[in-house]
Amino acid sequence: MTTALPKPKKETRIQREKREVILEAALDVFAVHGLRGATLDKIAAAAGMSKPHVVYYFGSKDAIYTTLLESLLERWLSPLKDLSPDGDPMTEILTYIRRKLQMSRDMARESKLFATEILHGAPRTADTLSGDLKALVDEKAAVIAEWSAQGKLAPLNPHHLIFSIWAMTQHYADFDIQVRAILKPASEDDVFDEAEAFLTTLFSRSLRPEAAE
Repeated sequence: MTTALPKPKKETRIQREKREVILEAALDVFAVHGLRGATLDKIAAAAGMSKPHVVYYFGSKDAIYTTLLESLLERWLSPLKDLSPDGDPMTEILTYIRRKLQMSRDMARESKLFATEILHGAPRTADTLSGDLKALVDEKAAVIAEWSAQGKLAPLNPHHLIFSIWAMTQHYADFDIQVRAILKPASEDDVFDEAEAFLTTLFSRSLRPEAAE
C-alpha cells in the first residue's frame, strides 16, 4: 500500500503579494548590479523586508533571479513568436519593431536585466539561448528569407536583420540615460515617438524590393 503525498498548500493572496513585492525590488537590484553584484541584503532593503523574510519566500538569490528571467524570456520572445508567415512581410516586420520599442519603453528594467545577464556570460540562460531562442530565431529567419526569395523584400541576411532590430530597439532601454542626456526630451513619449518614426522609415526603405535595384 502506498502513502499518498500531501497536496501542496495553495498560495494565499498575501503570499502572492509578498512575492510580487520581492520580485519587483529584485528586478531593480539585478538590473543595476547583475547576478554577481546583487545580494539578498540589497533585495531585502529594496523590498522593505528583512532578509529572513525574503529567504522564506524564495530560498535564495538564485531562485529569485531564475524566476525573473523565466518570466522575462517568455514575454520578451512573444513579439517574435507572433511574426506570421501568412502576413504582409513589411507589415509583420514593422509591427515587430514597434512592439520591441514599446517593450523598451515599458520594460526598461527587464531589458537591462537581460542585457546584464548576457554581459556576464549568460550564467542562467546559456541553454535557452542555444536551444529555444536559437530555434525560434532560425524559424523566423527562414520565414524572412523566403519572403526575400519571393521578391517581397530586398535581398538580406535574415539573422542579421533580427540582430539589428534587437540592437536598435533595445538601445533605448539599455542606454536610456545616454539617450536622455543627448536628446534632453520634454517627455519619454517624445523619445519613442521619434524613434518609431525614424526606424519605420529606415527599415521601410531598406527592406523594399526596389531598394536593391
